[in-house]
Amino acid sequence: MTSEASLAPAADAKPAPKAGLSRLETLKTESGYLREPLLTELANEEPCFSEAAVQILKFHGSYQQDDRDNRRKGESKDWQMMLRLRNPGGRVPAALFVALDDLSERYGNGTLRLTTRQAFQMHGVAKADLREVIGTIVRHLGSTLSACGDVNRNVMAPAAPYDKGAYPAARRLAADIADLLAPRRAEDTYLDLWVDGEPAYRIQPSEPVEAARAMQRSGAVYSGDANEPLYGTTYLPRKFKVAVTVPGDNSIDLLTQDIGLVAFCDPNGELRGCNVHVGGGMGRTHNNESTFARTADPLGYVAAEHVLELLQAILALQRDHGDRRIRRHARMKYVLQDRGIDWFREELTRYFPHPLLPLQREPRARLEDYLGWHRQARGLWFVGVPLLCGRLSGETRRALRRIVETYQLELRLTPNQDLLLCNIGTAQRSSVRRDLEAMGISEPEAPARLARHAIACPALPTCGLAITESERVLPEVLERLEALLQRLGISQSILVRMTGCPNGCARPYMAELGLVGSGPAQYQLWLGGTPNLSCLARPYLQRLHLNDLERALEPLLSDWQASGVRRSFGAHIGRIGPEKVQALLEGALQPA
Repeated sequence: MTSEASLAPAADAKPAPKAGLSRLETLKTESGYLREPLLTELANEEPCFSEAAVQILKFHGSYQQDDRDNRRKGESKDWQMMLRLRNPGGRVPAALFVALDDLSERYGNGTLRLTTRQAFQMHGVAKADLREVIGTIVRHLGSTLSACGDVNRNVMAPAAPYDKGAYPAARRLAADIADLLAPRRAEDTYLDLWVDGEPAYRIQPSEPVEAARAMQRSGAVYSGDANEPLYGTTYLPRKFKVAVTVPGDNSIDLLTQDIGLVAFCDPNGELRGCNVHVGGGMGRTHNNESTFARTADPLGYVAAEHVLELLQAILALQRDHGDRRIRRHARMKYVLQDRGIDWFREELTRYFPHPLLPLQREPRARLEDYLGWHRQARGLWFVGVPLLCGRLSGETRRALRRIVETYQLELRLTPNQDLLLCNIGTAQRSSVRRDLEAMGISEPEAPARLARHAIACPALPTCGLAITESERVLPEVLERLEALLQRLGISQSILVRMTGCPNGCARPYMAELGLVGSGPAQYQLWLGGTPNLSCLARPYLQRLHLNDLERALEPLLSDWQASGVRRSFGAHIGRIGPEKVQALLEGALQPA
């Protein structure tokens, strides 16, 4: 009998890339499990990495950027690194937050940013400080591994730390999925580069994860590489996103994920199984109709004992069938769009031998935000604190740190870029309330109505893909929209999302009103999403200048007001139909 090891490449083998693969696929194959040329370039004194090293750096949780506000003709760029953490379900222990706060002040630009995938980002880190910063994060039991790159990204779950219903099971499942889908040999590389290979910081998987990992070395799930049994040397064609939620809670934007799970539990809180949705994704490219936003298809219901096995089977299917020649066509949503859900189910049987059952019935979903005070468990409370655009800076950041340090509170980050302060004892509640009031947050449950669910990407000046502003102008945009709503006598809110480019990091294509950067101070106008994030919006204007925002929207809002505002703005857009919407917009923007 031949051993498994003898069937796989030798430990340091680098299988040759297949003909026709993109340049990046070859680079991944030749990187030595995401080691080179990053390791070599970390040792030089250049202020920036080469393009090849930048691509490998992403898998370690960092993007190379430059501050475009500081660009000067004839001068070198202001090179800096953005770091993104791996925080499954948005969980950030007190000690890790304090360490991040110190690092942002000492090595970054003095801010921390909550992302729309429930993780912290740090901006402004110099290349020379990267090893110190990542090493410190790891030593405080954080990680940046797989926060970026062609692997499974941060796994989302409802941030609320409730001890009731399916919430605890959803949190555990998100943490298990993060460990299950983490790269194996690349973890060795990661620890070698940033903490001198210290094994104490390795992922410690649960027993169910260990059992599922053992299955990665057999059948169609096996990549053929013993060192990276799930991913292989080329990892995935593009990024991969997974989220878990509970019935009725759509805080995690379920339909925008590569895999979206809805966890069902028995009365004792034990996981019974999950509804599974596949093939969502937001990224697209302007003027390229072959790229598009897409909501996920329902796949079926899977029993609890097979959930992890199904997750790695779907990832392996995407590994094998995702487009490795055209990166803009490489996400799993294009496999579903091109092949169809019936083909997908049939092909999946090669990777997953268990039955998929019909979907379980779910209640109507809501976009939960958990703002304000909530009972967490007996004797414990949490408070949701609104943070428009998720940026922590200045006195707000310092005051929050004092609260976290004083009471040793765990943080949970939400997909809406807000944060929850958790594990507050009943005796501490009044003190924490006073401390929040001193920060100017006296009613955390009642932020401005448009700001409550509005989100934006960072965009300028640091994101290299940004075409125009997003985070820095969103507060002004919301103030202008609020003034317009008040003038028209409309009391109902609108879900607004904004991005500086079409890649969709703030998921604007699900908003009732989405602004997607298309030129300097110009935006595509997307309309018709829903407050509970259940369907895609559609584009109506390609280049709306921000100066014309009120002029364009007033006829639509007036029509909504005249209808009695009995349904949401997005539903009203759907009811009156594209032709009337387009006519109202064109009439409003006609030259005087």
